[in-house]
Amino acid sequence: MKAAIVGVGVIGGGWAARFLLHGCTVAVFDPSETARAGLEATLAAARRSLPKLYDAPLPDEGRLISALDLETAVADADWIQESVSEDLDLKRRVHAAVAKGSRPDAPIASSTSGFRPSVLAADSAHADRLLVCHPFNPVYLLPLVEVVPSERTSPVVVDQAMAVLEALGMKPVRIRREIDAHVADRLLEAMWREALWLVRDGIATTEEIDTVIRCGFGPRWAQMGLFETYRIAGGEAGMRHFLAQFGPALKWPWSRLTDVPELTGELIEKIAQQSDEQAQGASIRELERRRDDNLVAMFRALKTKDQGVGAVLNSAEARLRGLD
Repeated sequence: MKAAIVGVGVIGGGWAARFLLHGCTVAVFDPSETARAGLEATLAAARRSLPKLYDAPLPDEGRLISALDLETAVADADWIQESVSEDLDLKRRVHAAVAKGSRPDAPIASSTSGFRPSVLAADSAHADRLLVCHPFNPVYLLPLVEVVPSERTSPVVVDQAMAVLEALGMKPVRIRREIDAHVADRLLEAMWREALWLVRDGIATTEEIDTVIRCGFGPRWAQMGLFETYRIAGGEAGMRHFLAQFGPALKWPWSRLTDVPELTGELIEKIAQQSDEQAQGASIRELERRRDDNLVAMFRALKTKDQGVGAVLNSAEARLRGLD
């Protein structure tokens, strides 16, 4: 299989690593020298961490092709993953060029975190093979992909996308109806907005908020998500009791989610200074390595329970062993 990755920043580089380490030929194109340099660091991180997730060997690494132009990258590709900046006009121009230079049966997947596929493909003749496949960083470790087709996307292309992503050891979730920012980022936006207010109002620092997440509900969510967590909180009566007991609190003025904090220079500096202090001098690469090592350890623990990401990894490992 040949995958073409258009745009190799943090997300595109992660896609390239995911395909490459699963034995695919990968053609990458990005006019930015900075992005191309960052790709090597991403590939090194993936080679260091992804094999540790499995007790079965990954396929032999595929061949990496650094294309000098977009047309060369997408030619004869079985899969095209667009991961350029979140600029609608840019994405539409890239998709038009990709459609012109690629095989007519090759899916065109966008990594966009916010745009709906119908918006990306407006007035386009290639809407039948365009869909959103939105991953999460680091793409080479986190398995979730939000798969979002438009009404014009071919069902064959959707099924093909689900199969390709599962073969990469990922967990594709088809979003039932397209919506701006899909599902995960809408949930993250709500928490992010509330966290900004807490910092702005002097309720907690960035370090304290991260501690609340790391040592509180974060580990619970990693294994059972949100709704199952609250089902347990309802006791033997389950979700019905939880909603009856805590549902009225939703009308209390606990949050400021309907308000948007103004990112003034003062607030930006406050958040940035606290974030710098929190890092304690660690570089971004050091933080990434720490993150990846912790993810590997947590995921391997979840494998033994066949829960959350662990269940995804067990299924992927069975495919690697040829047992499914």
